[in-house]
Amino acid sequence: QVDLVESGGGLVQAGTSLKLFCAASGRTFSNHDVAWFRQAPGKEREYVAGVSKTGEIKYRDSEKGRLIISRDNDKKTVSLQMNNLKPADTAYYWCAAGIEGLVPLVADWDYWGPGTRVTVSS
Repeated sequence: QVDLVESGGGLVQAGTSLKLFCAASGRTFSNHDVAWFRQAPGKEREYVAGVSKTGEIKYRDSEKGRLIISRDNDKKTVSLQMNNLKPADTAYYWCAAGIEGLVPLVADWDYWGPGTRVTVSS
C-alpha cells in the first residue's frame, strides 16, 4: 500500500516556474515507479513525467526540456519542476505509483493521490 499526497499547485503567471511535490507513505515506496499525470478541462488524463524505482526517467515528448522530475526514496518524495509555464499547462495534477514501469495508461497505475490544481494565467 502506498499513500500519496500532492502539494505545490496554485495560480501562477505564464513564463514562470512551479514545483509540485508528491509525498508518499508506505514501506514499499522504493519498490514502486512514480509518475505525474494531469487532466486539463475537457481533456483526458495524460501522462506527464515519471521516474522508475531504478531511477529511469521518462517525460511526455511534448514536454521535454521544460520539466524536471526527481525522486528521493529516503524522504519518500517525488517532485516535478515545471518551467516556462503556459496557459495550456492549466490542469489538475496527480502523482501515481505502480509497478508496471513508466507506462502512459492511467489504468496501469495502482495508487493515486487526491491531486493538486495548477492554473497558469496569460
